[in-house]
Amino acid sequence: MAVQLRGIIGYPVTPFADGAGIDTAALTTVIDRLVEAGVHAIAPLGSTGELAYLSEAEFDTVVDTSIAAVAGRLPVLVGVSDLTTATTVRRARYAARAGADAVMVAPVSYWKLSEREITTHYQAVSDAVDIDIVAYNNPATSGVDMSPELLVGMFQDIEHVTMVKESTGDLTRMLRIAKLSDGHLPFFNGSNPLVLDALRAGAAGWCTAAPNLRAQPCLDLYTTITAGELDKAQALYDDLKPLLEFIVAGGLPTTVKAGLELLGVPAGAPRRPLLPLDEAGRAELSRLLAL
Repeated sequence: MAVQLRGIIGYPVTPFADGAGIDTAALTTVIDRLVEAGVHAIAPLGSTGELAYLSEAEFDTVVDTSIAAVAGRLPVLVGVSDLTTATTVRRARYAARAGADAVMVAPVSYWKLSEREITTHYQAVSDAVDIDIVAYNNPATSGVDMSPELLVGMFQDIEHVTMVKESTGDLTRMLRIAKLSDGHLPFFNGSNPLVLDALRAGAAGWCTAAPNLRAQPCLDLYTTITAGELDKAQALYDDLKPLLEFIVAGGLPTTVKAGLELLGVPAGAPRRPLLPLDEAGRAELSRLLAL
């Protein structure tokens, strides 16, 4: 069951209710805004969605709420990563049964993982589901750095590993993936400040939380690059870059939730140990959003 992901993949935050649990009404609003803005797919439970801080019951609630909110309008890519293979497999199965089009897996590590362990981890997820798997390389948060050679090898050898999200911010890795796979392995840019160079280099799309705050410039950037309008793309990127750098430096859940609040969309605070954006940060973010 293959899904052709391309373009701007929007990553929603996960709003929390007062006290505990998921604010499903707020999550639905956040997703509706992304869909109506024109993103090309929705990806709940990424780093922006605070997946690492959720219980299994909360994970299930976010999956069900997200798929119901999208209501078949766009593909849904669900993050399912966990320290253990067993929980990653459980999450992947749950997402697949709920109607996700693909799952995203980063091998999260406490102990350093060997390539054999990483490959076995992905093989277990592939054996458990019949939907596509995006191999997510983000060593800054997962503690595991997968080489282009390993990623292409899994694409060739593991049935459902069909795409890569590369978030190291190293353009040479993306070029290496393209070369090693003869252009057959689609790769997505997960490093917000690198987006212009990544799309120019042939990235299939941009995985980003930025459309929560400024959707149209993100969409226009993708459209102009695919149309070969590179001067226009450069101007759009130059305008977006300060915001992209700010939300990455301040932590995506913290900054995007603050930005949504400034825009009049209640999304709550991040879950501790993360803290809400401080007043100086809110003032700078307000300026970047031209409020």
